[in-house]
Amino acid sequence: MKPEETVDYNFKVCWHAISRMYNTEATKNGITTSIGFVLLNVDQQQGTPATKIAPLLGLEARSLTRILKSMEEQGLIYKVSDARDKRLVRIFLTDKGLEKKEVARRTVKHFNHKVRQEILQEELDTFFKVCNRIQGMIENKEIF
Repeated sequence: MKPEETVDYNFKVCWHAISRMYNTEATKNGITTSIGFVLLNVDQQQGTPATKIAPLLGLEARSLTRILKSMEEQGLIYKVSDARDKRLVRIFLTDKGLEKKEVARRTVKHFNHKVRQEILQEELDTFFKVCNRIQGMIENKEIF
């Protein structure tokens, strides 16, 4: 079987193309794709527990710690200890973080709009169904 005929190859190549596109846009705005994804996942009203962000993005805690440190140094976020549980740290966005979040939001919306203009909803529904099925197979250890 040729690599381009395998499921994982096609996922990987497609994701790398999307990632490169997002990185290009992020770099124009002084952030990275990872930072953009973190910004999009912070609830500005309630704050987001740092421990909840890593699983949302499929990151290891160590990687997220480095990203959050960088974001704090860039003035994009600030941390607040929870009033009831001092072990819990909530992440909030600064004004600069809110600006960059809006850039990330517009970028993601633009990409999704363009894809939806070119690909029929029926095809997207099938794509989502297949992705969910593969993810379920992996999570349920139906593969290995």
